[in-house]
Amino acid sequence: MRSVLALLIVTLALAALCCCEKDRKEPSGSLSTDSIKIKKEVANAFVKRKKRSSPYEWYFEYYKSPMEQMHERCENYPPCDYLSDQVGFALAYNRFFGRY
Repeated sequence: MRSVLALLIVTLALAALCCCEKDRKEPSGSLSTDSIKIKKEVANAFVKRKKRSSPYEWYFEYYKSPMEQMHERCENYPPCDYLSDQVGFALAYNRFFGRY
């Protein structure tokens, strides 16, 4: 066991030495700001802004539907959540909270 632990420590020490070695191309060790920046077209290729075209979409972003509120109520009550996995949401909700 000790030999495995010693071998692991030596391996980690060697890995740390290899990773911490400075890059010979950049003597200061810091990256230039030009190498960090990307063009706007490239950034827009993978970052898309969600566009909302109507007040209807804005409303449903902030307010939950009654069915979603009932699901959350059942999920927050462990016996209802367990029963909903067994027999379904509608029967479990009716059992613990009455009709919906």
